[in-house]
Amino acid sequence: MKIICLNTWGGKADRTKLITFFEKYGDVDIFCLQEIWNGGEHMRGVVAGGAEIGGQAFDLFEAIKQILPQHEGFFRPHFAGHYGLALFAKKNIRINEEGDVFVYKQKGFIPEGDAGHHARNIQYIKTEIDSQPFTIINFHGLWNGQGKTDTEDRINQSKNILEFCRSIEGEYVLCGDFNLRPNTESIAMFEKTGLRNLIRDYGITSTRTSHYTKPEKFADYAFVTNGVDIKEFKVLPDEVSDHSPLYLEI
Repeated sequence: MKIICLNTWGGKADRTKLITFFEKYGDVDIFCLQEIWNGGEHMRGVVAGGAEIGGQAFDLFEAIKQILPQHEGFFRPHFAGHYGLALFAKKNIRINEEGDVFVYKQKGFIPEGDAGHHARNIQYIKTEIDSQPFTIINFHGLWNGQGKTDTEDRINQSKNILEFCRSIEGEYVLCGDFNLRPNTESIAMFEKTGLRNLIRDYGITSTRTSHYTKPEKFADYAFVTNGVDIKEFKVLPDEVSDHSPLYLEI
């Protein structure tokens, strides 16, 4: 099974290059995507993440569906019903269950002021590999405008994710944009449960592209349970966002 994890930046870097990216990697089994828009044009000008909404591809979910006709798309918003997580799985993969769980605040929560502090969820699918249960979890962690360090909210967010993980039968992959530094307790909590942090294990030094000019070069992670047989893990060179795509073959 081949998996790609990517924060798409809402298509702001270059929509054409992003669409070409999905054409190029059309043989990948699972795409775990963050910052996906599915409508929401009326939200232009709303302040989110320290800037006004604008420049995004508001039809991005539907556009990707058109490029990946061999995949089934699942959209799980965490902001205003139009922005959030998307997972695309090849149609020959048996999906036993698909859903989401909110891990920061409740569904529909949008604070006053900067809407970027909205609720956060994890998206998951449950399938099988060699007749054994297997789960893929997609995540985009809390942004607070104060860097990627530990906060009480982020610690609780990790606790809530791990609570869900404890309910999983079989092996699983947890990936996404965690908005966290590698040396935070919020990341260490996953490692302490025995999960393999592939960013650390493979000596990855950056998950950002040249579109990201700030000094902090970590945001994206992939964790796997010990029973996952890894064939390949790497950061792809494609610069289609301010985040680099993560590639995992198991």
